[in-house]
Amino acid sequence: MLRILLTIVLPLALWVWAFIDCLVAPEDEVRHLPKPIWLIIVLLFPPLGPIAWLAAGKRRGFLRSGAPDGQPGRPADGGPAGYGGARGGRPPAPDDDPEFLASLGNGSLKGNDKDHEDMLKQWEADLRRRERELHGGDEPEDGRKS
Repeated sequence: MLRILLTIVLPLALWVWAFIDCLVAPEDEVRHLPKPIWLIIVLLFPPLGPIAWLAAGKRRGFLRSGAPDGQPGRPADGGPAGYGGARGGRPPAPDDDPEFLASLGNGSLKGNDKDHEDMLKQWEADLRRRERELHGGDEPEDGRKS
């Protein structure tokens, strides 16, 4: 059983995985040879083709978040390594997004606070008016004022 696994199933799984990985890899992540040549190598030369693809054909790890020229340690988008579109297209968290932080700090919150306070006072006045209308201006029977 182990012999079948090591001689047939494992190389077949490696071959299929490397072919699909090569097929869906973006063109800018393929190294050394054009993508169609890598596909032919992976298809025609198992298991050496898939191993060559995994070892040398695609940028992986830290190099994927590097600059477009492939230099490690230099982010492609000017921000910290791995943020923005350089790493799988994930957007940064709100506290790491410079655009979001800039939209908060323009002093516009002071105006919003004043508007919110005015709106709250208006709601409170409206609530008091409705309570008076509901009770008909009468005090409750237990003697407490509302």
